[in-house]
Amino acid sequence: MTDPVGVEQVGDQDPELEYDLHENVRGLASCFFNDRTYADGSFVRSGNALLRCDRGVWVVAGSSDPDNP
Repeated sequence: MTDPVGVEQVGDQDPELEYDLHENVRGLASCFFNDRTYADGSFVRSGNALLRCDRGVWVVAGSSDPDNP
């Protein structure tokens, strides 16, 4: 995915919530971000980062800043 337009902006990581960006379990069919579940292969924007759910782990897939792709 090279065009982040239309991808949900989830905001910053909330350290108070369980199952967040840094609490992942590899091999799951979904990822969690701020207590929300996203299916494997989903994309979200967090700040200027475009993230992709890869079997339970968020990986940086690029920039979500249209002025700095």
